Amino acid sequence: MAGRDDAAAASRADAGALPSEARIGRTALTVSDLDEMVAFYRDVVGLAVLDHTDATATLGVDGTALLVLEHDPDAQARDRAATGLFHNAFRVPSRAALGDALARIRERWRLGGASDHGVSEALYLTDPEGNGVEIYRDFPRADWPRADDGRVRMGTYPLDLDTIAAAAAGEAGVPAGTDVGHVHLEVSSLAAFGDFYVDAVGFERQAEMPDARFVGAGGYHHHVGANTWNHRTGPVDGRGLSWFEIDLPDAAALDALRERLAAAGYPVRETDTGIAVSGPDEETVRFRVRA
Repeated sequence: MAGRDDAAAASRADAGALPSEARIGRTALTVSDLDEMVAFYRDVVGLAVLDHTDATATLGVDGTALLVLEHDPDAQARDRAATGLFHNAFRVPSRAALGDALARIRERWRLGGASDHGVSEALYLTDPEGNGVEIYRDFPRADWPRADDGRVRMGTYPLDLDTIAAAAAGEAGVPAGTDVGHVHLEVSSLAAFGDFYVDAVGFERQAEMPDARFVGAGGYHHHVGANTWNHRTGPVDGRGLSWFEIDLPDAAALDALRERLAAAGYPVRETDTGIAVSGPDEETVRFRVRA
């Protein structure tokens, strides 16, 4: 079995695909009211504050950073035409944790929506500066519906909130094992999204919806989503998405990605933790080797 797994991993690398262990690391927002945003992500989403200065705050779980808030008191609201973040999606490991999230939202905020996607059950809300937030838990991978070609089939169906609420365990914050499961972007072009995130970065196409695409590594339903539902046309600007990060399993994967991006014509910038590149809508995507 190990030999077959190693051969499959080598085949993916030869084909320019990301390793199956790739996943979302941290995500960062430019915010104008740092204290208000820290309170929201602590008290409503349930993240722990790991570091808080006048310039930035880092929140996460069990000592692992998931969200960076970068303070810019002069940052303007995102332009109506600008691309950027649709939502950051925090994945919890159990229905009980999702029930606890629902309880926090009902007590301290406003629930914007809830859906069963066939692969997951999700709660939706909006933070104080207008950024979308999803809190979700996955169904077992063996239960995900799939098309004839093996790709994941996702949908949007009603979610029974009574069942979610009944599962709550009464915990004040999200548990260990919570991570950023995916980032969903508003983009100007789905074709350009595919050119970058599939052909250059190496994600695999996983699912499609009207005017939306979902790509992931290792057969995951999606690590990055994109839609054109609101007909955005301009580059990322103002408050909202600053950058997000993709974690890779080893230095070899990072080196291979660096070469792929350069060969595809994307200027690569070296950072303290790895590399960064601008995507098709000038969104900053960082890559690092997972610690």
